Amino acid sequence: MQNFKYIGKKLFVEKSSVKNIAKKNQTPFYLYSGNQIKENYINFATNFKAVSPLICFATKANTNLKILNMLAKLGSGADVVSGGELLKAIKAGIKPNKIVFSGVGKTEQELKMAISKKILLINIESESEAILIDKIAKKMSKKVSVGFRLNPNVDAKTHKKISTGKAENKFGLSIKNFMNFYKKTDQFKNLSVDALSVHIGSQILSDVPYKKTLKILDKLITKLKIKLKYVDLGGGFGISYKKEDRLINLKSYAKLVAEFKKKINCKIIFEPGRSLIGNTGILISKIQYIKKGQNKKFVIIDAGMNDFMRTALYDAVHDIIPISKKNKKENIAVEFVGPICETSCKFVKYNKYQKVSEDELVAITNVGAYGSSLSSNYNTKPLIAEIIVNKNKFKIIKKKQDLYKLINS
Repeated sequence: MQNFKYIGKKLFVEKSSVKNIAKKNQTPFYLYSGNQIKENYINFATNFKAVSPLICFATKANTNLKILNMLAKLGSGADVVSGGELLKAIKAGIKPNKIVFSGVGKTEQELKMAISKKILLINIESESEAILIDKIAKKMSKKVSVGFRLNPNVDAKTHKKISTGKAENKFGLSIKNFMNFYKKTDQFKNLSVDALSVHIGSQILSDVPYKKTLKILDKLITKLKIKLKYVDLGGGFGISYKKEDRLINLKSYAKLVAEFKKKINCKIIFEPGRSLIGNTGILISKIQYIKKGQNKKFVIIDAGMNDFMRTALYDAVHDIIPISKKNKKENIAVEFVGPICETSCKFVKYNKYQKVSEDELVAITNVGAYGSSLSSNYNTKPLIAEIIVNKNKFKIIKKKQDLYKLINS
């Protein structure tokens, strides 16, 4: 979060004071750094320069139209998992020939939409899906470019709820099933099998599972003598949520991918999401109440699990930092919790924290990915605003939802 720092004792995003932004906008709200988004994208592209991949941003990580448009201008494509994400990516200016459609449960309506929009690839995740796409394509008199998503049975050593590449996970075809099914693909006259796809999980902090996956792909492609236009290596690259988190050496991994690409002779696709957007946002919240518990102090903020779901859903740890720093810390445990009527509406606990007061502001960090995109109207709460900073200026890129429109909808 290089673009989020204290100047003196006040928190700034780029050259903008968070406190000053909060004076003009009702809390809670998401606050992004435009420069951080650009830096992250350029850094990723630079690390894989020798590979020259198609970078398809995992749209589910953040679906804000303005952010998608920024990525489009930087050259990004999109990995989408619904018809809504597909339409949003196109509306944001991402070209259809840079869009890959993934997901285990695509509907007939979504598939018709993807085919009519002439997107780059539909990644097939089951035999039944292949049959359906071929049937739809025949009716539409189209030849559809598809990939098959492989489940390589690789443990990414990540949280069980974001593991997608093990045999027990619902995603993709097992190696055995793919090998058997690939022999029958000639039956599908309206499908062009142009790609193999893998995505083994999210928030991955080691390159070991990626290396294993490359070896499995290499062995399989060589054995079946498959001629491919693309190999989609997915995403899943982690970010540093905690000080002890050690990130993957992308340059080292890029060398392995370059060797793989040369041998297989195809275009590489990546689907990064969190690594491009995770550290670009903070969630600004006001301390509503402070309440003494038996062994700790509850700091009740106005942001809840409806605004930011990751802690309740994944037991994720996100630091909460003050907008104004103080030197003195209290020798009492402090737990930051939200207003939603669920025990799981809580964020993080500290054994020591600076003395805080009601009405002061704090920021939940590293919320750019799976923050706003996972938010909901639970407890009939309006969706909150999203704001982006460019140097010393800020702009609202999504207005707060109107409460009265919400209750009448």
